[in-house]
Amino acid sequence: MTCCCEATDRHFGQARARDDLATYRRRGPTGTARGLLRMLGENSVQAETMLDIGAGVGVLHHELLARGVGTAVHVEASQAFVEAAQDEAGRRGQAGRVTFLHGNFLALAPTIAPADLVTLDRVICCYPEFEPLLLASAALSRRYWAATFPLERWYVRLYNSWENRRRARDGNEFRSFVHPITRIYQLLAQAGLRPIRVSRCLVWETVLCVREN
Repeated sequence: MTCCCEATDRHFGQARARDDLATYRRRGPTGTARGLLRMLGENSVQAETMLDIGAGVGVLHHELLARGVGTAVHVEASQAFVEAAQDEAGRRGQAGRVTFLHGNFLALAPTIAPADLVTLDRVICCYPEFEPLLLASAALSRRYWAATFPLERWYVRLYNSWENRRRARDGNEFRSFVHPITRIYQLLAQAGLRPIRVSRCLVWETVLCVREN
């Protein structure tokens, strides 16, 4: 089993896409996206091409295109978020520099060209089986790979379980997951990626990796 795109499409619907885009336009990058962007800047990451997986309204690539990235590929399972990101790209004059793909990344991966930078902000936790996601995304990274994912803390697991029970009660099929961080780093090493910066807050871990081979 991989990411359930139908459940994701329903969970991340039009109302949420409008709210997220409005928040971004009003406040700029927030939360894990802001932290990831800060990490990329502090480590002087330069890339001509980027692949943004689970890109949402496109916060990462909107910001990085403004910083000097040449082109981006936006992959997102929610059609509403793809449309919101396209609207923002048009508003920023970036439409010709972004390729938008709607669907499950694992199904689309064979058709996507490698990029200098691959990003996954709060995406790994959306996949019940995360190993294929990590390996497929790592394989498409020429130089850098950056991601955010939940910490393995008791309170994070407790809250995640509560959220999933609430969704089930409401008839929402979308689920989120807290995956073993040790295994995440084992897979990254297996894929030839070495962490050069790691940051942790109460809930999220942010990592930036560079390719070693």
